[in-house]
Amino acid sequence: MSFLWPQLLWLLLLLPLLVVAYWAMLRRRKKFAMQYAGLSTVKQAMQGSQQRRRHIPPLLLLLAIALMLLAAARPAAVLTLPSEHKTMILAIDVSGSMRANDVAPNRFLAALSAVKTFVQQQPGNTRVGLVSFAGTASLVQAPTSNREDLLEALGRLQLQRGTAVGSGILVSLKAIFPEVKFNLNSADPRQEESGREEASGRALGSDSSKDQTTADFKPVPPGSYNSAAIILLTDGQTTTGPDPVEASRMAAERGVPVYTIGIGTAAGEILTGDGWAMHVRLDEAPLKEIADITRAQYFFAGTAADLSKVYKTLNSRLTLEKRETEVSALFAAGAAVLAVLSASLSMLWFNRIA
Repeated sequence: MSFLWPQLLWLLLLLPLLVVAYWAMLRRRKKFAMQYAGLSTVKQAMQGSQQRRRHIPPLLLLLAIALMLLAAARPAAVLTLPSEHKTMILAIDVSGSMRANDVAPNRFLAALSAVKTFVQQQPGNTRVGLVSFAGTASLVQAPTSNREDLLEALGRLQLQRGTAVGSGILVSLKAIFPEVKFNLNSADPRQEESGREEASGRALGSDSSKDQTTADFKPVPPGSYNSAAIILLTDGQTTTGPDPVEASRMAAERGVPVYTIGIGTAAGEILTGDGWAMHVRLDEAPLKEIADITRAQYFFAGTAADLSKVYKTLNSRLTLEKRETEVSALFAAGAAVLAVLSASLSMLWFNRIA
C-alpha cells in the first residue's frame, strides 16, 4: 500500500498524545473519586468486567481517529477492477495456411469457434471490431457493442491467398485512430508516407486540421493506452505487405498493446493443391517480438483446447486488471463505523457518549 499524500502521516504522532491524555484523565477521575468515597468502595467499583469494559469505547474511538488520519493521507492499493479497455480489435488471419489441420478440425475453424465464444463473453460496454487479413487487410466490422453484428461478420470470413500480418496490425490501429497514416505498399509502413500524403493532400484539398493533428503527434510509452487493445491471431508466417515488427512499433508509439496468438505447431503440415505443395508451420519469433514491443503478451495455441484457454485468459485479463486505486473512502467508512460503535457501547454500558 502507498499514500498519495504521505506527508500527512506525521499526524499519526497525535495518537500517543491522545493515549497520554486519556491516561491522565483516568488518574484525575480516580483521585477525585477517592476524595468522596472510601477506598474499599472505589476498589470494588474498579474490579472485574466493569474495569475492563470502560476502556473499550475509548479504544474504538482511538482506532477511528487513526483510520481518519490514514484516510487524510489518501491511501492507494493495487486492486483487481474492471478494465478501462473500451475497444478491442480482433485481427484474424484468413490466409490459405489456416486450412492446416494440425489444430483440429483446422486452424481456421478452431479460431472462429474460440473467437465467437470470446465475443459473447464481453461486457456490454465494450466495443469490439473485426479485421481480417490475408494478402491484404480489411476492416470487416467497425467497433461495435452489437454482438449479433459481430457474429454475422465472423460468419462472412473466407480464406484467401497470402499473409500480411503487418497490414492486419495497421488496419486494426486505424480502426482505433482513424487519423493514423501509413504505407501498405512498403516494408516500412512509414517510409516516404509524409511526402506522398502531403502531395496528395495539396492536389485533393486535404483537411488541414488532420494534417496538424498528425504533425503534433508525440509518442507515448508502450502499453500506456488503456482504452483499446488489439488481439492478433495468426500462424505468424508473413509473405507480403509491411514488416509486422515495424507496424507494431507504430502501435507501441500510440500506447496500444498488441496481444498475439500463434495458432499451429512448429512441425506444421504440408498443404497440397493443383500441382503445388506448401509447408506451413507456426512462426513464433515475430509474434513474440510484436507482443514484447507493445508491452503485451504472446500466447501459443497448439490445439483447439489451448486456443479456447487463451481466449479465456485474455477475457479475464482485458475485462479485469490490477491497478493502483485510492481507497480513502474505505478507511473513512471504517472510521465512521468504529466511532458509532464506540458511542453505542458507551451509552449501553455507562449511559453516556464519552
